[in-house]
Amino acid sequence: MKLEDYDHAERFQATLLSSQRLTPEDCTEVRELVLAIEQADFEAQAGQSVGVIVPGPHEMGQAHHFRLYTLAATPLRSSSGKMEIRLCVRRCNYIDTYSGEECRGIASNYLCDLQPGAKLQMNGPFGLAFPLPADPAADLLLISMGTGIAPFRAFVERLYREQPERNGRVWLFHGAVSGLELLYMNDERNDFAEYYDRQTFQAFKALSPRPNWADPISWDYALEYRTQEIWDVLAKDNSCVYLAGRAEQLDKLDAWFTSMTDGSKTWQNRKQALKDAGRWMELLY
Repeated sequence: MKLEDYDHAERFQATLLSSQRLTPEDCTEVRELVLAIEQADFEAQAGQSVGVIVPGPHEMGQAHHFRLYTLAATPLRSSSGKMEIRLCVRRCNYIDTYSGEECRGIASNYLCDLQPGAKLQMNGPFGLAFPLPADPAADLLLISMGTGIAPFRAFVERLYREQPERNGRVWLFHGAVSGLELLYMNDERNDFAEYYDRQTFQAFKALSPRPNWADPISWDYALEYRTQEIWDVLAKDNSCVYLAGRAEQLDKLDAWFTSMTDGSKTWQNRKQALKDAGRWMELLY
């Protein structure tokens, strides 16, 4: 589904309560925004997305600009009765392929520049939340790419709240260009630390081998030493795989999974079997 296919007619207002930078000053800016939803009957689940509507007019004459953001935590109702949501926003700038000029990402810069108390227009929620596995003994592979860790923050929180006695393993693989960009897992903020004392939870970092270059995430360093264990998990009849983040990373992951088997067909068969059984979930952008 394309962004232009989403219905923008039903909107609601939100108030920015706080905006906290998650990454240090010397690397890509990523902020966590806490928003109070002014719509009394607003309901959403962790893993769903909301639309942010940036008022225009914009450069190409659009009346507004629309962008989806995945909820970064389980929505909670405050003492005031308003639902509060959290978004993880990476300030984005890109190079125009035609002019060569640097352009500011419209929605990300709009959100990162907002000050507490600001009002904004939103809509949604959209999409289905990552479903929890019915079997608490199921092993889970969570693979995030960049800001794709935001829905997993909400997912893991919900998982251990609703399945406190689960004994299946939860392995979180988080990829980033540099250690400073490991959202929620850096020196500034580590929201997964509360789960580290659980025997079932482990988190692994996948970094670019040259963080000062525009190299892709190097999944090999995080995955290659656990090849047999990962393949054993994938071979189980109740394990689940969850992916979130940048779509262009999917081919690299497929190539790595292919390399740990005896050929592409073996991996594609295993992946298709997981999909057919509803045990392979993707949230890509």
